[in-house]
Amino acid sequence: MSARDSYDEVADVYAERMLDELAGKPLDRALLDLLADRVGALGPIADLGCGPGQVARHLHERGTATLGVDLSPRMVEIAAAAHPGIGFHVGDMRALHVPDRAWGGIAAFYSIIHLSPAEVPAAFAEFHRVLRPSGSLLLGFHLGDEVRHLDRWWDRPVNLDFQFYPRAELETALEDAGFTLDAYVERPPYPGEAETTRAYLLAHR
Repeated sequence: MSARDSYDEVADVYAERMLDELAGKPLDRALLDLLADRVGALGPIADLGCGPGQVARHLHERGTATLGVDLSPRMVEIAAAAHPGIGFHVGDMRALHVPDRAWGGIAAFYSIIHLSPAEVPAAFAEFHRVLRPSGSLLLGFHLGDEVRHLDRWWDRPVNLDFQFYPRAELETALEDAGFTLDAYVERPPYPGEAETTRAYLLAHR
C-alpha cells in the first residue's frame, strides 16, 4: 500500500478530526498569517500536502489567493467539497505539474514527513522552481532523527513512514536548493497532538 492509498483509506476520518485543527493552534495560525503578509499580491500560495484543506482555508479567509495540492485523490475530493471557493488538485510535490515561477508562496505543513531524506532535495528544487523571485516558503515538520511506521491509523489499514528531520539537515537542503533562510521556530505539542516537537522554517527564493 502506497502513501497515496493510505491517505485515501483514512481521508474521511482524517477530515473529521483535522478540518478545524487550526482553531486550537495559535502559533500555526500566526505563522500562516506571516506567510500571507510576506507574499501579499505576489501570487497565489499553494498548500502542498493540503489534506482536507484547513491551511488553504485559513489563508483564503485572509483574502489570499490560495490553492491546494495533495497526493490523495480522496483528500482532494473532500477538500474541494468543503471549500468550493478554492481550487484543489491531485499532485506530487516531487514533480509539480505547474510552470516555472507560478506561485508567490508555498505552505508545506507536515507534507515532507513521508519523503525519505534522499527525496528531499528534489522536492526543495521543485519548490524553488515554482516560486516567483522573492516568493516565500513556510515548512512545518517533526523535529528529530527517526522514522515512525504505522500499519494501522484510526483503525484503518495503512503503510506509512513518518520521517523526522533535524533542523540543520533541512536548512542545508533549502540553501542547496537556492533558498535564503529567514526564521526558525519550534514548539512543544498542543493538547491532543502526537508527542513530538514541531518545527517551522521560513525561507524565500
